[in-house]
Amino acid sequence: MSSTRPATTAHIRPFEPRDLDAAVAVWAEATADRQPAVFPLADVVSALGAEHMALVAEREGTLTGAAVAHLQQDHAWILRIGVRSGARGEGVGGALLDALVDGLAARGVRRVSVLLPDGEAGAEALGAHQFTRRGGVSYHHRELSSGGSGDVLERLGGMYVTPGLFETLAGMEREKDLIERRVILPLARAEQADRHGVRPPRAIILFGPPGTGKTTFAKGVASRLRWPFVELFPSHLAVGGGQAAALREFFASIVEINEVVLFIDEVEEIAAIRDGRPVTHAVTNELLKLIPAFRERPRHLLVCATNAIHSLDAAFIRPGRFDYVLPVGPPDEAARAAIWRGYVAQITDDDVDIDRLVDATELFTPADIDFAARKAAQAAFEREVFGDGSTECSLIPGSTRAAVDDFLRAIADTRPTLTRAIVHEFETDIDAYARM
Repeated sequence: MSSTRPATTAHIRPFEPRDLDAAVAVWAEATADRQPAVFPLADVVSALGAEHMALVAEREGTLTGAAVAHLQQDHAWILRIGVRSGARGEGVGGALLDALVDGLAARGVRRVSVLLPDGEAGAEALGAHQFTRRGGVSYHHRELSSGGSGDVLERLGGMYVTPGLFETLAGMEREKDLIERRVILPLARAEQADRHGVRPPRAIILFGPPGTGKTTFAKGVASRLRWPFVELFPSHLAVGGGQAAALREFFASIVEINEVVLFIDEVEEIAAIRDGRPVTHAVTNELLKLIPAFRERPRHLLVCATNAIHSLDAAFIRPGRFDYVLPVGPPDEAARAAIWRGYVAQITDDDVDIDRLVDATELFTPADIDFAARKAAQAAFEREVFGDGSTECSLIPGSTRAAVDDFLRAIADTRPTLTRAIVHEFETDIDAYARM
């Protein structure tokens, strides 16, 4: 955006549910001595649970301002911007407005509109931020130019992950807690982190056996931060000597996005131990040069995932390039129980013995459990459709929805991803490579 941002000591960050009471207090105070707002406070609060973009300003742990906009495809309406009386005149409102417009542009919004009561003082401030008044009412709008970060995000195949994904990840509580503390909180609460001398991470590696949920965790981080998620597929880079150039071009585009979680799965394809071959050497060297520049962006996070951490080049994983190297391992008994409870609750009303399912899936990954649960659901579905006994699924007389035998049969028919050798190798890699 081209507007000049007023200096402010407030930290602008995404709205979180814990901010609701303070945000409502700010909005109520901001309109106490003025004309009633066009959009009632109830509508503003409702928008927080729907398709929206909301930001807050925070200073020394206190919320000093809040703004929320409602999205309608490529058109957004700013429903409310409020600043505490003690923080007015410090540029908080302008900083919120500019950050909101930048975020909307990144989501592909092309017009931002505001409705103000007659005589509202905010009209002058909107004019200073390139909004123009239309018609006889206090209607303000701004056309966002094409070619901005929203276009870049679309071109790179980026997306906004549904809010709440991280919270819905069943089981894997150890991994969730580690990622929440080390990665999400320092980025989401940057001002508090800075007060304690904590440097938010810029790049992390997730390693572990296939099927353990590394991609889902990366998307979960983007969901929690409410940053766009972009995945770089090493296999889609130009072949041969063009890989390094394609990688350089991709990173040149990604820095145009204001905030982003960049995910590279199977990163060993472009960062494996250099074996002397010119092509392998060139692409790994290029990636090593690109990461430091990426790290300079304060609201950018690189998440790399690998099934074989021991195959990565030593220069690639060293401190300074990656802040943390975090293991994402197979689910233990407690995690498998949590995962199974989630699936059983969706699939059947029967009182299924979860412990039997946990014992039968010792070497299963979350992906394996998902597959077995779907097989059990399919068995019950086919039994209802072919209730005449024409399928093997009809061996449970009188049963319609899935029963424990459906789950056990599906488990028996599922080949687990893990072996004891894979688990042992993973545990050895934790000792050798993990940085937590």
